[in-house]
Amino acid sequence: MQFIEQPIKDVFLMKPRKFEDARGFFMETLRESALSDVLGYDVHFVQENESGSRFGVLRGLHYQQGSFAQAKLIRVLQGRILDVAVDLRADSATFGQHVSMELSADSSELVFIPKGFAHGFVVLSEFARVSYKVDAYYAPEHESGIRFDDPRLGIDWRLPKSELIVSERDLALPFLLG
Repeated sequence: MQFIEQPIKDVFLMKPRKFEDARGFFMETLRESALSDVLGYDVHFVQENESGSRFGVLRGLHYQQGSFAQAKLIRVLQGRILDVAVDLRADSATFGQHVSMELSADSSELVFIPKGFAHGFVVLSEFARVSYKVDAYYAPEHESGIRFDDPRLGIDWRLPKSELIVSERDLALPFLLG
């Protein structure tokens, strides 16, 4: 597994080694000990979620607060997405900045997003299935989010706003700084 740190510290693009032959392929998509070695601390995933969405669906930007904050490991099982992480760590030099990465089932790449980030993605293919492991259980009373179109974030979602399909809940989220 190759770990490539992104422009925002502690966010990693992970490239698994894929072994292919006439039968198909095999790849290891997670080895917690290797991830822990790269991070310098242990991560143990306790819940795995999966979503299926059609072209233009934008989910996010979501996070859980306080002791319910979640580190996430994102993987696309079908299709292609633009995955975005926004740094919400108050003591970080990159607070309010974001990193975006295109992920696809074909590339088999994963993204590790540490605690302290809001996360979202938009579907760029006709359909996408996305799996995300988290290291803390979902706690609806501690969930929050940021508007995907906050002008101070300046996120390029790669699609015109008129083509985005956003839930009413996500449209009601606040901007990052008020």
